[in-house]
Amino acid sequence: MWATPPQPLRLQFRRPPGPPPRPFLPCRRSRLNRVAASQDPLTALSRLLWGRALPPAQLVLAVRHGWAAAWQLLMRQLAPSDPATGAFTRTPSRFPAVVGTPSPRLHLYVGLPCPWAHRALLVRALLGLEARLPVSVAVPGDDGAWSFTPDSPDGLHGKNKLREVYAVRSGGFEGRASVPMLWDAERREVVCNESIEIVKFLCGLAGADGGGGGGGDLDLWPPELRQDIDRWYAFIYPSVNNGVYRCGFAQSQEAYDAAASELFGALDRLEAHLAGSRYLCGDRLTLADVCLFTTLIRFDLVYNTLFRCTRRKLAEYPSLHAYTRDIYQMPTVAETCDMEAIMAGYFKTLFPLNPGGIQPLRPVSCDGESLLRPHGREALSSAAGTPLEAAAVS
Repeated sequence: MWATPPQPLRLQFRRPPGPPPRPFLPCRRSRLNRVAASQDPLTALSRLLWGRALPPAQLVLAVRHGWAAAWQLLMRQLAPSDPATGAFTRTPSRFPAVVGTPSPRLHLYVGLPCPWAHRALLVRALLGLEARLPVSVAVPGDDGAWSFTPDSPDGLHGKNKLREVYAVRSGGFEGRASVPMLWDAERREVVCNESIEIVKFLCGLAGADGGGGGGGDLDLWPPELRQDIDRWYAFIYPSVNNGVYRCGFAQSQEAYDAAASELFGALDRLEAHLAGSRYLCGDRLTLADVCLFTTLIRFDLVYNTLFRCTRRKLAEYPSLHAYTRDIYQMPTVAETCDMEAIMAGYFKTLFPLNPGGIQPLRPVSCDGESLLRPHGREALSSAAGTPLEAAAVS
């Protein structure tokens, strides 16, 4: 009988002292854990998908076309355009004229970034209407709508949005709640929301009963110059005031090229005229100058970069820049020019034009020291009565 064979010896390996081994995990799960722990998930995910290389061409094309479609959709709501040309077409004001005789209880709604609202705020200040015409300042909300905050409230109704103020009127309101807006507090009605008509009305308000405040003898809408003012405005509005928007909101290369060419042609023409005339209508500041100034004070600040008005800066036009400084240095004018609010209102609010919301540094030509430099325009001879055609450049 065979004896039971001996059992083989078991080999035992002693593990050196130390922490227990990590369990084996597939490489894929380990990389996913790193994605989850990352403080920048988008960057981590992109590295997970294609390493540190550039994204695949298919992804680039898909995102590019997707963003272009989304941009066009946003722009159609923000800045309607001509479908055939891509040229910006401004929506007409819902209340374009002052109808009848408003009550004495008026309230002005403005927004500091807006050049159209700045016209009304500036005329109110120049004519000394602050005590007679209270104002509420709306600020751009995250959704792009004019809103009120605890620091900048609706002083009349206590509303959160400007569109809620419009809706107080009889019959409610549908459409764009724009600034400036002149409100009749007694009749609970919109008087007007077309800027040029509001400033003309304010000139009449200041002239009633021998003046409206601290404006003294200043008349921005004198009867003898009204035809000249209207001619200048008919030239300035489409080419310069709205021209910068036609550049910034153009949705085709052809539309942009046409707008930019017209804009800088108009600026060249204004430069030539203002080289020999202190103001547009001679020695007197008028509404034509007010309407031009509110665009010029924003030109280097926002339009030159954000709206692609890049051929020249305003500082490269000696007469135009000195003319802007001349008006800026008048009493009460600088107080209406909030540079920080202007920059934030454009760079942080116009999402389709600046998706990252990054606000650039303020240009040197737009700081207080530069704008307060002597302008030397007191010595210019009068060009009152000079027809607009004489300002043309060859």
